[in-house]
Amino acid sequence: MQLKGKTIAILATNGFEQSELEVPRDRLKAAGATIHIVSPDGGEIKGWDKKDWGRAVKVDKTLDQVSADDYDAIVLPGGQINPDLLRVNRAAIDLIKTIFDQKKVVAAICHAPWLLIEAGIIKDRKVTSYNSIKTDVINAGGRREDSPVVVEKGLVTSRNPGDLEAFSAKIIEEVNEGRHTQRSAA
Repeated sequence: MQLKGKTIAILATNGFEQSELEVPRDRLKAAGATIHIVSPDGGEIKGWDKKDWGRAVKVDKTLDQVSADDYDAIVLPGGQINPDLLRVNRAAIDLIKTIFDQKKVVAAICHAPWLLIEAGIIKDRKVTSYNSIKTDVINAGGRREDSPVVVEKGLVTSRNPGDLEAFSAKIIEEVNEGRHTQRSAA
């Protein structure tokens, strides 16, 4: 119960990579965190599972119902569809940026670094991402490396579903140890 008393948002919409939402959600819950699935719209959102639509996940809160002050961290699942839809949603980008500015943990996997780029928080930071967005990350000023998980200044990033165990463990470690509160100003 390392994360007892911590509340973590998982920001997603339709087309999230199924495992990239479910695995961190389940690992963080098992560590004692309260998890809120946050989305632009209420009801349910549907995942993408490898080559077709996956299972639906219940939305706990809509973007207009949350504040960065409510959370100790935010997790951003990837897939191609999910972050592409969210990166044009001003409220989603503002939530990510505000959580980061509050020196809390921001964790992104796969294509979700697109959201970090849009929020303006990737420049001059070590990160990783799905290989197909490597050029986007580099062009945005990120110092990309090809590693299962990379942590710098409050950002936790991973490449793909094969990295989910390392990604989830690193989120737990960062939130538990309060490293986000020790991050130097951005």
